[in-house]
Amino acid sequence: MPGTSLTYRALLRTASVLAPLGGLFDQKLARTVGLRRGVGDRLAAWGRASRDPARPLAWFHAPSVGEGLQAKAVIDEFRQRHPEWQLAYTYFSPSAESFAAGVGADVADCLPFDTPTDSAQALDALDPSLLVFAKLDVWPELATQAARIGVPVALVAATVRPGSGRLGLVARALLKPGYEALTIAGAISADDAERLARLGVARERIRVTGDPRCDSVLARAARARSADPVLAPGSAALVAGSTWPADEEVLLAAFVTVLARRPDARLILAPHEPTPDAIELILRTAGRLGAPSPRLLGEATARTPLVVVDRLGVLATLYGAGTLAYVGGGFGRAGLHSVLEPAAWGLPVIVGPHWQESRDAGRLISGGAAVSAGTVEALATAWLNWLQDEPARAAAGARALGVVEAERGASARSAALLDEVL
Repeated sequence: MPGTSLTYRALLRTASVLAPLGGLFDQKLARTVGLRRGVGDRLAAWGRASRDPARPLAWFHAPSVGEGLQAKAVIDEFRQRHPEWQLAYTYFSPSAESFAAGVGADVADCLPFDTPTDSAQALDALDPSLLVFAKLDVWPELATQAARIGVPVALVAATVRPGSGRLGLVARALLKPGYEALTIAGAISADDAERLARLGVARERIRVTGDPRCDSVLARAARARSADPVLAPGSAALVAGSTWPADEEVLLAAFVTVLARRPDARLILAPHEPTPDAIELILRTAGRLGAPSPRLLGEATARTPLVVVDRLGVLATLYGAGTLAYVGGGFGRAGLHSVLEPAAWGLPVIVGPHWQESRDAGRLISGGAAVSAGTVEALATAWLNWLQDEPARAAAGARALGVVEAERGASARSAALLDEVL
């Protein structure tokens, strides 16, 4: 099994050295570096104290919360099939720290830097019988080292956007050893399978299994319907999830227009990163545009017209309080966030103009369950149209739910895929 190139190793070593310096100017990067400080020793300590050599261990890795939802659906299926296995779970983004704690793994921590020394230390500590990456976050050093010592390496819920930077010539050359190391891969669609092959995965090792996140969001919505007190629906509420400042500027301006026609309209605004600075910017923008005075989620009532969500982990539940939804990312270039969560609640969805890289948004739009709005006026019009035409809104919501239901069972198919290599 070929290993990573000297160029890749040099780049990763340089990045691991420079990252702490970058953290002086970027809080998120500082958190990323801080989480990795001592992670190898933490995993080694867990291995000495809790690793049962008589039991096999499956190591699942997902970079952030969205991919974690896909991985968790597969983990739940895998655990049902193999209750005797131990499970390890790692993540990359600091935003996934609290999510990882709730996955139910025997050990959960951030992924060490993908250097030869750190990868070898983690493999030695966990002694996995299976290594599973989620979506596309295959780390070449870890993957090639695992394959070299005989550990099957799998990829589930594989998604490769048509414009993914990984498809570029330089990135493909650097990352190719990791994809070549895969024993098996489950792609969410035939198009993703084709792009996965371009990255270096052997075609005979690729299966189309669907998107496990569909099972995850359906399950979360079903649990929340009967259990969560925050779901007392308010009239005419639009829940805007995972928004960025570019989305918020347009949303708040459109909200002012909507309120002039529908004084009962409500906006529940959940920024993607609800930091104090992000919340403060929303408050200032609302004041500048003449929107109602925002209230934070913990202070809001069922009659509060503008609610700002100031914590993570509640968005999938909050969609249950909505009449319709807006999903953020479409007015910037960071990428559209998941439209499946509101769709699982049977809500019609509005997105910004930059949605073309999202397979799920395309399916909703083509199925009449979502619309794209590129201006304040277009967003306000779509918002009002669905508020005022209840039968049309209900029909669009039913179509949205149907899109998610169509891929129910993907997590079971993904777990069965892993069984092929055990």
